[in-house]
Amino acid sequence: MKVGDATIRSRMAGLDLPDVGEPAFVRPPTLAEATVAVVTSAGLQRPGDDIWKQGDQSFRQFNASERDLTLSHVSNNFDRSGFVADLNVVYPLDRLDELATEGVIGAVSSTHLSFMGALDETMSTLRHDTGPAAAEVLKEAGTDVVLLTPV
Repeated sequence: MKVGDATIRSRMAGLDLPDVGEPAFVRPPTLAEATVAVVTSAGLQRPGDDIWKQGDQSFRQFNASERDLTLSHVSNNFDRSGFVADLNVVYPLDRLDELATEGVIGAVSSTHLSFMGALDETMSTLRHDTGPAAAEVLKEAGTDVVLLTPV
């Protein structure tokens, strides 16, 4: 079977997508005043943590000082060499630190999150449970803006 743009579009058009309602919108402070966190789908973990499982819709929380993280994403469908060369490819905390020093952003959040991006098509746990819980964690940390790094 040939999978082209038309085939993918027709498959996507046939999906029964849930109604998620109107999105909430909050106007954040200017970037120069904002506290910024990284939220990545790289499946990062600390050495020794349980590895991610296929379809896992949980998240891992990291302190801004943690840099000894490993990529344990279950998908083999992407090139990991960038991560091996530089953690900032998927988790750009060093770049955020530089932006804070330069005054481009107000501050780097004390808390950052990683999800494992190979999810099933419903993402119901993410939408109803872990997504709101992750937002609450970031809100409690004083985060105004997130930098999403999809992997």
